[in-house]
Amino acid sequence: MRRIIGGTFVSLDGVMQAPGGPTEDTTGGFDLGGWVFKYSDEQFGEAIGKLFDREYDLLLGRRTYDIFAAYWPYYEGGEDNPIATAFNACNKYVLTSGDQDLPWANSHRMKTVADIAALKETSGPDLIIQGSSTLYPALLDAGLIDRLTLMTFPVTLGTGKRLFGKGTPARKLTMVEQSVTSGGIICSTYEPAEPIVDAGSASPPPTTNDREQERQRKMKEGNW
Repeated sequence: MRRIIGGTFVSLDGVMQAPGGPTEDTTGGFDLGGWVFKYSDEQFGEAIGKLFDREYDLLLGRRTYDIFAAYWPYYEGGEDNPIATAFNACNKYVLTSGDQDLPWANSHRMKTVADIAALKETSGPDLIIQGSSTLYPALLDAGLIDRLTLMTFPVTLGTGKRLFGKGTPARKLTMVEQSVTSGGIICSTYEPAEPIVDAGSASPPPTTNDREQERQRKMKEGNW
């Protein structure tokens, strides 16, 4: 069985859009692309190396696939860049409901999350997610992600696609590794644990005074 490992660059306010360059993803009017490299440091590079220090295949959403397929096969000096060499050689599994061409060598179409679940059961290297914000809610909900490494940068971006978007399930995650670089990038690795069924079960009982009851009434009516 393969593991599915997410590796994501994220801002303090949860944005993961276009970390690599200004034209990477401008959808929604996002104009802060390339924010990672302005704030990266040597230890960040070491953390990236640790994520990719294994044999792996890539698991991508269609838009991230399009970004990568228009960049890495054309990367000059690719033989001297281990990431370029590995990305071009490995299998790319792309979750997409469309029938568009997947021209990058060793690319494979995944139509549904069930297809990914079946792939996970096969023998082969780990599957590493890059970018692909739309994958996380569905894969977390299906219990398919084994590890999630977040590299959280000390910046707020205010707008943009977020890692945990609509459809993200309520789950507990267990931190298994953490470090902080000299530039303040927090590198944290989590393993999903049990779903959260009743988040408030351990909290103190609610108050019942008249003022609190009035506040509760306003919340229900949408007037609070």
